[in-house]
Amino acid sequence: MSDAVLGERLSPPRPNRDGPQGAPVRITASLDQRLMQAGLGLALGFLVVALALPMGVLLVRAFEDANGAFVGLANFATYVTSPALIRSVWNSVWTAGVTTLLVVPLAFAYSYALTRSCIPFKGAFRAVMLLPILAPSLLPALALIYLFGNQGMLRWMLFGDNIYGPGGIIAAQVFYTFPSAAIILSVALATADARLYEAAEVLKAGRARIFRTVTLPGARFGLVSAAVVVFTQVITDFGIPKVIGGQFQVLATDVYKQVVGLQDFNMGAVVGIVLLLPAIGAFALQRWAEGKRSGTLTGRAVPYVPRPRARRDVPLLMLCLLTAGALIGIVGVAIWGSLIRFWPYNLTLTLDNYEFSRFDSSGWGAFSTSLELATLTAFIGTAIVFTVAYFLERGPQASRIARLLRGTVGLLATAPLAIPGLVLGLAYILFFNHPANPLGVLYGTLGILVLNSLVHFYTVGHLTATTAIRQLDPEFEAVSASLRVPVWSTFGRVTVPICLPAIMEIWVYIFVNAMTTVSAVIFLYGPDTKPASVAVVHMDEAGQASAAAAMACMLLAATAAVKLAQLLLARLVDRATQGWRRR
Repeated sequence: MSDAVLGERLSPPRPNRDGPQGAPVRITASLDQRLMQAGLGLALGFLVVALALPMGVLLVRAFEDANGAFVGLANFATYVTSPALIRSVWNSVWTAGVTTLLVVPLAFAYSYALTRSCIPFKGAFRAVMLLPILAPSLLPALALIYLFGNQGMLRWMLFGDNIYGPGGIIAAQVFYTFPSAAIILSVALATADARLYEAAEVLKAGRARIFRTVTLPGARFGLVSAAVVVFTQVITDFGIPKVIGGQFQVLATDVYKQVVGLQDFNMGAVVGIVLLLPAIGAFALQRWAEGKRSGTLTGRAVPYVPRPRARRDVPLLMLCLLTAGALIGIVGVAIWGSLIRFWPYNLTLTLDNYEFSRFDSSGWGAFSTSLELATLTAFIGTAIVFTVAYFLERGPQASRIARLLRGTVGLLATAPLAIPGLVLGLAYILFFNHPANPLGVLYGTLGILVLNSLVHFYTVGHLTATTAIRQLDPEFEAVSASLRVPVWSTFGRVTVPICLPAIMEIWVYIFVNAMTTVSAVIFLYGPDTKPASVAVVHMDEAGQASAAAAMACMLLAATAAVKLAQLLLARLVDRATQGWRRR
């Protein structure tokens, strides 16, 4: 027997690397395949119960009367013939449109300064840009009331007008949606090919023409995504129009009015479906833009490195200073408002507004509930999101059942991004509060708040997890299978440590959003499970603006502390587990 044949017999079997057209290698061990397929089945069951069935019940209720009888399109006909409801649709659309027109150019200029200029303090500007994400949407509305309300310090600037109404909604939404647009546009502008700019300069093109023919086309899909995100956030937000909208009705407040004020769940379902339509359209447009954007940078591209130029950098620096100053100023006004004794008559500073039991029956319990809700949702949600993403990316796909499972789970995992929180919350009322539903025991408990928040913020975490897992070589699983190492051992000892930075990002994202959300939980809390964000709404309704601002500031402090801890921990994790990336 030759040495070559003997060596071939003694060596472990090589993993199959020649999948069709470079497809990733799949786990071949039958036990691992069964486990993966069972995991996908459990994931499908979870998403069906937590998402598909509630949304299905919402759709059915829109075609029924109060007694459960099928009435066809009668509810929609009533909606169309109601001038007040139709007006709320127009109000939502035009305020979202104006906000988008204001935010996208400002975010583009700010992002352009961070990526295409040589201004100083870029790190500080990026940090300030994230402030609105860490704050509840109610905070800018409260700050604007202190500035431009009936007793506002700067009301004279409105020439007799007041902030309550569309002007206040648009101003607060500009603050709230700015970071989302700026993050998207920063990514779009950062992926530039320096060769295009060199060619344009060689052809003697002017700077204005280069901007018009190279920069804008390269960022066009980022501009579309940013506009879609801003429009969707504004049209589905509930907190800002509730606090500063006054008598100006929008779709989100109409849903709240139909369900809480009139107890008309059927009409609430109709308004919810109407609110769902623009979100679905925007979601489809965003997915199209993301698909187009992925092919704008080739493997031969040369990264663009800006050169110092005073005529460009000085104006951009001033723009960033003014924008960052406005963001910090809004937060500062809210903090100051939480510390004054009695607005606007006694402006001495005090901590009495933080004695929440004086203003709301839940007291500090609401803040504790939010901490518990956000922590549980983050831990449970991160584990579920990452595990399901692993099943999707590394699970078997040879059989028709496996392909069907993967396709259905993938579709349901991305669907929550197109569902507004108010609509999902209303669907949970109709589904979990049904007398025939054995899961009705969850209604009014912290469990339903955790489940709703997990589903509502599922998609972004899912996309983050799948992106991280796709960066790993599938040969990890293939080699493990050849060495008869169980898949769960490879998952725990290899996949999770390598993907730990992404897992931390998912955890923080879910925590921050569960801590600050209003729309997702406004219908679902019980007497002992009122979150702090809902307590802010109730204190503002009771005229306790300073106490409401204090609770909003506590939410901001908690999310900022968690984000700072994540940044510090990320450095330690990078040194401990990510050294292989730098080799």
